[in-house]
Amino acid sequence: MNIAFSPCPNDTFVFHALAHGIIEGAPELNVTYADIYITNKWAAKGEGPEVLKISYAALPWVLDEYALLPCGGALGRGCGPLVLTKDGGAEPATLVGKRVAVPSDRSTAYLLFRLWAARNVGGELDVVVMPFHEIMPAVRDGKIDAGLVIHEARFTYPSYGLTLMQDLGSWWESDTGLPIPLGAIIAKRSLDLKSIAGWIRASVEYAWAHPEASQDYVMCHAQEMSPDVAKQHIELYVNEFTRDLGEDGYAAIRALLGRAADEGLVPRIEPEKLEWR
Repeated sequence: MNIAFSPCPNDTFVFHALAHGIIEGAPELNVTYADIYITNKWAAKGEGPEVLKISYAALPWVLDEYALLPCGGALGRGCGPLVLTKDGGAEPATLVGKRVAVPSDRSTAYLLFRLWAARNVGGELDVVVMPFHEIMPAVRDGKIDAGLVIHEARFTYPSYGLTLMQDLGSWWESDTGLPIPLGAIIAKRSLDLKSIAGWIRASVEYAWAHPEASQDYVMCHAQEMSPDVAKQHIELYVNEFTRDLGEDGYAAIRALLGRAADEGLVPRIEPEKLEWR
């Protein structure tokens, strides 16, 4: 079975057992490691592997051909994207007309940013898409006025001398009471979705039961991340929603994509296409 997911620690931790033939009855995996902006494009075009990790923000464009799996992805609390600036104490309204860098315009981080900005900034922004690893240096060096960052930047931004303007996860959770939908696992609708979900869930459970088994695999793909930061990354993004979305998980997805559709940011999802179980 062909699958694509990111080299980030949460994905390699989750899929280690499945990728290494440990899950009984599961097929051999042919793994492609790709950043989520690449897998988003593959899914939108119906290209690439049959199973993919994409951003929830890209889900509305792919549900005709792909089904959302109820496990293996990333939702959570206390793990939202951050809006960073160089100058401490700046208010959101100061961003009007300013350049703000984002890592993708088809990401949950981007949707959260746009939803937050609509309520708090009060004016137009000059949004620039920039590779994730370039954003914090660009803010530090004054090339842009603010940056939207994700993942391990939550732990490393102080080393760039940057200041937190807004934790968008905290804003979302206080506004909705729901977790943040970040990364989704999707599979072609023509496949045996129930079996695939079962194999992925078994891989998650194996990872929790044997956390030391995946350490070498995780660090091999961790892009020079320290073991401590990789561990924090896993603890933040791998949780009960990774095992099963549950009622709160699906409610969070409907809330995010429904609000984004209201703002004209994504197509509106037909409810029956979201859940296949």
